[in-house]
Formats: sequence, C-alpha cells, structure tokens
Amino acid sequence: MLLLLLARLWTMQVLYGSTYSSQSEQNRVREVTTVAPRGRILDRNGKELVTNRATMAVVADRSVLEDPALLTRLSSLLSMPVADIKEKVSSVREAALAPRTVMIDVPKETVAYLSEHSSEYPGVEVQVQAVREYPMGALAAHVVGYTGEVSESDLTDSGGTGYAYGDIVGKAGAEAQFEQVLQGDRGRRLIEVDASGQPHRVILDTEPVAGRDVVLTIDSEVQAITEQALAQAMKDAHTQGFPSAKGGAAAAIDIKTGEVLAMASLPTYDPKVFLGGISKKNWQRLTDKKSEYPLTNRAIMGQYPAASTFKAITGLAGLEYGITTPGSTYLCQGKWIGMGAQWKKYCWNHGGHGYETFMEGIKDSCDVVFYEIGYRFYKDKGEKLQKFSRRFGFGTKSGIDLPGEAEGRVPDAKWKAAYNENYPEYRQWLPGDTVNMAIGQGDLLVTPLQIADAYAGIANGGKVMEPHVLRQVLGQDGKPVLETTPTVAFDTKTKKANLASMKTALVSVTQPGGTGAGSFRGFPIRVAGKTGTAQVAGKDDYAWFVGFAPANKPRYCVVVAVEQGGHGGSVAGPAARQILAALLGQRIEHVTAQDASR
Repeated sequence: MLLLLLARLWTMQVLYGSTYSSQSEQNRVREVTTVAPRGRILDRNGKELVTNRATMAVVADRSVLEDPALLTRLSSLLSMPVADIKEKVSSVREAALAPRTVMIDVPKETVAYLSEHSSEYPGVEVQVQAVREYPMGALAAHVVGYTGEVSESDLTDSGGTGYAYGDIVGKAGAEAQFEQVLQGDRGRRLIEVDASGQPHRVILDTEPVAGRDVVLTIDSEVQAITEQALAQAMKDAHTQGFPSAKGGAAAAIDIKTGEVLAMASLPTYDPKVFLGGISKKNWQRLTDKKSEYPLTNRAIMGQYPAASTFKAITGLAGLEYGITTPGSTYLCQGKWIGMGAQWKKYCWNHGGHGYETFMEGIKDSCDVVFYEIGYRFYKDKGEKLQKFSRRFGFGTKSGIDLPGEAEGRVPDAKWKAAYNENYPEYRQWLPGDTVNMAIGQGDLLVTPLQIADAYAGIANGGKVMEPHVLRQVLGQDGKPVLETTPTVAFDTKTKKANLASMKTALVSVTQPGGTGAGSFRGFPIRVAGKTGTAQVAGKDDYAWFVGFAPANKPRYCVVVAVEQGGHGGSVAGPAARQILAALLGQRIEHVTAQDASR
C-alpha cells in the first residue's frame, strides 16, 4: 500500500505536475480580454470613409428566450418583432455565456427606461459598444466592404489565435482584404480571484492596441461623381427604352501606377445594415435574385461579353501578326458571307459601310472588318488571337487587392471540348467561334476592370499595371509604415508603331463621325475610347464604353458597363465623360447622345 501511495504521489507531482499546476493556476486566476478598436479606412486625401464610434446597445442573456412575457415587453420597448429578438439572442456565434446584442443605437429615452425598470427586464442590460461609422454614407460600399461577427471558419483559419467569439471582423471589400492590419490586438487582464470567484487583485493589465489605419487609392470626390454618373446611365437607359437596366459597373484607374481612383457597382448597399448583426430579412433582401444581388461588386465580379470594346485587342493582334495593316481595306455591304452563304453574319449597319480601311473599321465599329480579321486568324491557326488576348490579362485575375475577383474567359479549342464533354457534336472549334470572338461576342467573358486594364495597357506603351486599392498603411503615429509600389502585371511587348496606330484609331471614335462622338462633343480634352453594345441571349443589349485621356499624354482610364442598358455610345459614353471630367478638372455635365452601333 505504501508503494502504491508513493507511486501515486510520484505520478501527480512529477509526471503530471505541470498539468495540475496549470489547472490550479486557472482556478486561481481569471483572464479577461478587451476588444481593440479597428483601424480607420481613409481615402487618398485622408478623408474618413470608415471610422469608429461608441453606441448604446441593448444586450440580453439566452435566458430571456424562456420568458415569453419578457420577450413581449422587450419587443414593445424596442419596437422590434419578437421573432427578430429571438433570432438575435439565439445566435451561437458568441461564447456560450456571453450576452447577445439585440439592438444598437438605442435612444436615450429607452436607455433611461431600462435603467429605471431593470427588475422588469432580468437578463437585459445596456452596454457601450464600438461600432463602425461611415461619415460618407454608402460611398464606395463595394470597395470598403462590411464587417460582421467572427465565424467558425474565421476562427479555424486563424488557428484559434487572435480572435474570440463575438469579435467583429471584415467580411467583404477592404475590411476583409486588410483584416490583419485593421484588426488590433486585444487587451489582456489577469485577475486573481478567491475560492468563491470574487476578484482579489489585478496581476497583469495590458491595454488593447488599436488596429492600423488604411489609406486607399480611392478619391472620394471622384468616387461620388462615378456613382452619380453610373446611376444617371441607368436613367438614360430607361429613357431610351431599356427598362430592364438595373445593374452596372464603372471604374477609373491611373494608367501609370494602377491605382484605382474610383470603383462603383449598382445596385449598391449600405454597410450600416450589418452593424449589430444583420437580420435574416435583410440578408435575404441583399442576396435574393429579385434584388439583382447588391453585394456583388460587378466591376471585378461581373463577367460579360466585351462586345466592340474587344475590337481594339483583335485589331492590335491583327497588326502584330501581320493579319492586317492600318491601310488594309474591306468591303462592308451590311452582311458577311465569308464562311459561306449558309453562315452569313450581319454588321450592325445593315445598310453597309461600303469600303472601310482598318482604321475606319475602329471608328465606325464595323463588324465586317473584324469578321474578316477573325476569319483570317482562324485560317492562320495556332490560336494567335487567344494568345495575344492573354498577354493583356484576359482570362486571368488582374491581381487587384480585393476579394472575389473573377477570371473571365478566353475560349479556345481545349476549353470548348471540355465544356461540351457530354455533347460530342459541340466539341469542335469552328471558324464561327473565332469570328465571334473577334467582335467580343461568342464565349468570351471579361470583367469591366479587365477591359479598363487592357486599354490602360494600350495607353501605357503595352505595359498593363497591376490594379490596386491599397495606398498606405499608417503606424500609430500616423506615418506610413507600408506603401504600395506600382507593379507591371503584364508586359505585352506590343510594337510601338501598332500601339500608335490603335491610339489614333481610338481617338477617331470620339471625334465627329465616330460612334462615341455624341458623348464627347464639346469636351475640351481629346479622348481615345471605344463604344460597345453586347448581345446577350434572352436579354437586352449591354452598353459599354472604355477610354483614356488626355489622348496625347494618357493619365486616366475609365470604363462603364450597364447591364441591359442598350447602346454604349448613348448610355455608357456620357457617364464616362462625367467621370473623366472629374478626373481632369473639367466642368461636369450630362449630355445626351445617339448611337446605333454595336
């Protein structure tokens, strides 16, 4: 028995001594952590897009769920449906014993009433909480993003460190992309307690460290104009007989650095709806098809046919590979039967353009010119048009520092065979596939940002800069501790002479006689650009405009895309003009224009 006792003592004191010591310490010491304020999000000029503020919040223990009468009284006091209160209090995302936030921004009168009648509301109290504040409202919502309670996946991804149940973390946009910078370090307090759990003394007290401020490349003034211009483009589409226009995107980038100066998407949303936890009703509204998916940042997530905006890429590829020349001439009779009479295709101008040079084909957006170029690419073999397109970043992510970017699609024979794996009759790559791609139709898909990047690359001597929204990260002293360096994403190695020819052709688009002339009449600075009107099965045409200015010394590139908006020159072009005017310090005005081209 003595030997057994000694063995047991040895086991407890030596073998498991450290374990029992730790448990004993935990019984004696309690750890309390305090949340650190998130860093602010600023525009390029230091204006606050997102900051923090203190608010009065009503919180409740899960025990209130067992008291129907209490729920009814609380519902009446807060003017909040009982079902919504139950939804909030039933949340399992917080620690088991932590109170749940029921409502934030509670009126002073309600706070006073709860304080005076606390006995009537057991398990309910008022707390001061820090929440996100949006000084400029919903401006740049898709870039800024929103926050929400930490999820199980967030805790798993962080390895169980740095977060605790109930923490607020970035869920979308810059809030999510720069989470590790914006999220501060929690404060830590170790308290010695007695046998009954009452605090005795503070052993360690570490103050929380606020997250660092993030400076974006966004210019809030240009952003506001961009959002207004995109909304006006929607109205123009409705006026011109396209009532289904409900979604669209616009972006403005610095050609030399890749900085995103503005990025807008419609429909949009208000990040404030996520404060204090979003209700099921609001979440369903934001994710329902009828709402046109307001949470989607169409500038980087929307994938559309490029339509005639792609003709600049097709044209450059033709010049690079010797398929065409600036002086090459084509005959447009309104229809094209180059692949045979049974496969005839039409130009948007059914009356025909007559004889068109390559340069005039860009100006007039003549489909026949590009049918011919596309067909020659097909006969030349080697999928050269696809290869050249990828040199400008199509079919791959641009690398922008925002979550959720789509790749788009550059279709080729391999893709078509795989896509139609179960339909052998559709696997073969046909001449019409290349011809359709040449005019930006068929199976080609692009994002608005990809189109803007490509045109910025044309303006920048063939070098496509990596787009980015992060400009600086600031230290606690307000000085930069990190700055983004401009990076070349794609060096297309396009010949200077060919780039010069394309720039000249794109300038003609906005001059008298060009498809974008109406949008830029009277504009004091010369613009190089391209209109586009994309055909989508079962829907109205999509309107495009992309361009850069000043044409002789390019600084900015702007893209506007309006889903089911009709014609590019009459809907997207006027919006692009307003954005360029804001960037170039010109008078901002809305013009009406006519455009029947594709």
